[in-house]
Amino acid sequence: MEAILLVGGKGSRLRPVTEYTPKPMVPTAGVPFLAHQLAKARAAGVTHVVLATSYLAEVFEPYFGDGSDLGLRVTYIHETEPLGTGGAIRNAADALTCGPDEPVLIFNGDILTGLDIAALVDSHRAAGADVSLHLTRVEDPSAFGLVPTDEAGRVLAFTEKPQRPEEIVTDQVNAGCYVFRRSVIDTIPAGRVVSVERETFPGLLQSGAHLHGVVDQTYWLDLGRPAALIQASADLVRGVVRSPAVPGKNGEFLVLPGATVEEGAKLSGGTVVGAGSFVAADAVIEGSIVLDGARVESGAQVRASLVGAGARVGSRTVLENAVIGDRAEVGEDNELQGGARVWCHSTIPDAAIRFSPKP
Repeated sequence: MEAILLVGGKGSRLRPVTEYTPKPMVPTAGVPFLAHQLAKARAAGVTHVVLATSYLAEVFEPYFGDGSDLGLRVTYIHETEPLGTGGAIRNAADALTCGPDEPVLIFNGDILTGLDIAALVDSHRAAGADVSLHLTRVEDPSAFGLVPTDEAGRVLAFTEKPQRPEEIVTDQVNAGCYVFRRSVIDTIPAGRVVSVERETFPGLLQSGAHLHGVVDQTYWLDLGRPAALIQASADLVRGVVRSPAVPGKNGEFLVLPGATVEEGAKLSGGTVVGAGSFVAADAVIEGSIVLDGARVESGAQVRASLVGAGARVGSRTVLENAVIGDRAEVGEDNELQGGARVWCHSTIPDAAIRFSPKP
């Protein structure tokens, strides 16, 4: 089976994490997030993956090569100008080799899921569908594309990010993984921006195509924001969601080769300490990502945060729900919380930012 992975987005909502690294290549549980997706695809029987790249496209191939180390064949297709989800699928399809009736797996490069991919493909074949969509249920569907279905799973409509309460007719949302009949991909216009959510799917539905929805409520997380990325990494390390690409045993923390963690430091909650990083005695790190070459000094507390590559967190500084960009420096005795972001190469002096406790 062949697959297309959409990995061209800029990841603007994740900045500064994505300032120098495309979103699918951000380390998550010790390896680029894309490594987890490729491993999952391989386990589901995929043998050839086409990566639809655009932003910082040059970083993918040096890491994954031809895919042989993963038991895959990987082909790279580059968009010089972003083409949208549908346009990217159509552009990448030129590298496919399967026949017109064969299924092609398509998924986004920023979704972590426990979905049984092979079962989705089996359901697609059994339904005789032109396109099958993985759907999940969420408490607040207003920020997602709504996909109501009938009792047999046939898709009835699409509402992309409803604007009015009366438009919310279901809690089933598009979860970002599809199976296309190969010939259907060829109906997407080539060479221009196309949204699969706003143009391709509604157009297929209007033309009478069979669109099949498969509701699956296993683990599902959109990694579009820093808090979700950090949570995904912690969940992978702890084994809440499984991935054969995690470079170590599941547990409360993962320390990569070459990192130094001094005696007395406390790591928990699925924390990852990257290669070449340093964590001083008496530092506390919970449910966080410390990327390669970073330093967390004595007495620092880092919770649900990301410390960028080569960055430094000074002694007794507290980070909670914060992101520190690559090679940034946060001096001693600071406190950053509530979604604070420090840009790459920035410097915060000692004791410059403090939050007073609420009365």
